[in-house]
Amino acid sequence: MPKSHPVTRRDFVLTVTASVGATIGAVIGLPALAYIASPAVKVRKAEDWIPLGPLENFPEGVPTPFSFVRVEENGWEKTANSYGGYVVRTGEEATAFSNVCTHLSCRVTWKDDSQGFACPCHDAIFDIQGQVVSGPPPRPLDSYQTKIEDGNLFIFYKGA
Repeated sequence: MPKSHPVTRRDFVLTVTASVGATIGAVIGLPALAYIASPAVKVRKAEDWIPLGPLENFPEGVPTPFSFVRVEENGWEKTANSYGGYVVRTGEEATAFSNVCTHLSCRVTWKDDSQGFACPCHDAIFDIQGQVVSGPPPRPLDSYQTKIEDGNLFIFYKGA
């Protein structure tokens, strides 16, 4: 039969102190580790359908400006970006164009007098369908995918 080892007061105090210390370390340390690791494992949703409002808010044949804000998280950093464009409605259909010129990413605006989207950077002009009329842009204006549900217009934002 093995001899039992008597527990000394010193061994008891060391065991209790180590147990209490380990418990306190776990109570503080595990949430801290979860906080540090959470941004790395968080799933980011970049794509989404953005509601622009009722289709009746967009008059037929008139490019109507719209804008929306997306908040994107990268770790602990939150960035709010504003995006915009124009909706051109034809009957019960709508086309949404980005307001970013395809040449150097300047913001285009609709000009009633020239009946086109004008870029202030290099005098580029796009027609109401977003096609290049004049200037240096290499391609037409980018467009958003659209859908209409229950009379409301939505655009699909792909994200970065």
